Amino acid sequence: MSETILAAEPTIRLAAFLSVLVAMALWEVAAPRRRRDIPRVIRWTNNLALVVVDTAILRLTFPILAVGLAAIAEDRGRGLINNIDAPIWVTIVISMLLLDLAIYLQHVMFHAVPGLWRLHRMHHADLDFDATTGLRFHPVEILISMGIKLAVVMALGPPAVAVLLFEIILNATALFNHANIDLPRPVERILRWIVVTPDMHRVHHSVDPRETNSNFGFNLPWWDRLLGTYVAQPAKGHTRMKIGIEQFRTRRDLWLDRMLIQPVRGSSSGGALDARSHRGQSSPVSSNQAKINTDKIDQEP
Repeated sequence: MSETILAAEPTIRLAAFLSVLVAMALWEVAAPRRRRDIPRVIRWTNNLALVVVDTAILRLTFPILAVGLAAIAEDRGRGLINNIDAPIWVTIVISMLLLDLAIYLQHVMFHAVPGLWRLHRMHHADLDFDATTGLRFHPVEILISMGIKLAVVMALGPPAVAVLLFEIILNATALFNHANIDLPRPVERILRWIVVTPDMHRVHHSVDPRETNSNFGFNLPWWDRLLGTYVAQPAKGHTRMKIGIEQFRTRRDLWLDRMLIQPVRGSSSGGALDARSHRGQSSPVSSNQAKINTDKIDQEP
């Protein structure tokens, strides 16, 4: 089974990625949530070029990726889950939950550690918010993230099929929750209890650091709620909030060459532990405050 999964992995993941990307792009055209400030051609060409760079560097650096390592650990009985006698469906569910928690904690870490924030802030420096924002990560962050993921896979020993499913779902939800799509408000309010929605994750891309350092989930929304990092709505509303970070606001900063050198430019302000960036900012809308303003938000154009 592991050999079959490994052989089919590239085809399955590429097909899923392209299908979701095209679907989100069409949805954004049909029902956008916000007006675009930057021409799509500038952002999409550079964001997609970055995907090519990231993929090439990742494949050249790591001889084996997460699914392959999971298959090896499974064959050799390595890792916690491989030594637990449980039905396969139970191990798959547990594995996917723990992998998602690991991604959440990693995301928090990239905001909290100044050196890591320098890498991760490139993701936040996009001046618009759409599906390609979910693909915009610095190559060094991609390498560090893969190293962490491989360590987690080795320690947990999840089934290879669970890792493959997790990777596909995570990529799909990252495209979905970054998409500039307008979900019906009643649907969105229910859906955000099950998966991270675009409205929920858009708060995380606010220029206000206290909103930037919230809503860290990429796939499941429960970790933010359980661990106290959930902010229901942006203080200024979704159509009026400012996307990005204060340091990099020009169209030239959206080009690939500028994105790659961004970690060494400017200060590391804006991270979760940077008290200076939290002074003088408007307070984000908490869960309770959001209930008071629900009707206003639902009527937002």
